Amino acid sequence: MLYRILRALVVRPVLFGWFPVRIIGRSNIPLRGPVIIAGNHLAFVDSLFIPAAVTRPMNYLVGSNYYEKTGLLGRALGWFLVQIGQLPLDRSGGSASKAALDTGLRVLSENGAIGIYPEGHRSKDGKMHRGRTGVARLVLASGVPVVPVSIIGTDRIFVPGKRLPRRPTITIEFGRPLTFETVTGDYDAARLRTVTDEIMQAVRATSKQEYVDAYV
Repeated sequence: MLYRILRALVVRPVLFGWFPVRIIGRSNIPLRGPVIIAGNHLAFVDSLFIPAAVTRPMNYLVGSNYYEKTGLLGRALGWFLVQIGQLPLDRSGGSASKAALDTGLRVLSENGAIGIYPEGHRSKDGKMHRGRTGVARLVLASGVPVVPVSIIGTDRIFVPGKRLPRRPTITIEFGRPLTFETVTGDYDAARLRTVTDEIMQAVRATSKQEYVDAYV
């Protein structure tokens, strides 16, 4: 309930009232049932704009470092992320990565919508970088459809040397859902890479970013 209230009364009015926003292909997102929404990542505010554009509640897997910031503003940010349904993602690997996968699968088993950035981190050069295979593990373990999404313009809001944010046009485009067969047991590394690359290319088809075959 708090998610819906904050989204309707705070996030959407602030973002869509201040910035010119174009939303394309929103009908590609199923209105019910589990779904993974995978996209590029240019700025922290991507995790605000995309959920605001999606008509159903969604949970983003967000780097756990955002929840560990100190000071009043840092603690407020962590509280806000929890209230809008964002899930901490520990990127240290091993058991931490498995825990993040299990959390994502739990949300999907409850017919939820999971948002994820396959690149893992924000792109600092505006280019699209190689996707990490965590998204493929989530897709193959669940068998749910993947909706690719691209967001353009958020990296031009906060410009180094400028005290006030700028107001670029923000374009959010959702592509047609991708489907993959469910895989039980161990994952083949080649299959993980193929699925990840297919998802990234579907995102790039609308973002038009230059591709770099290296991790961020």
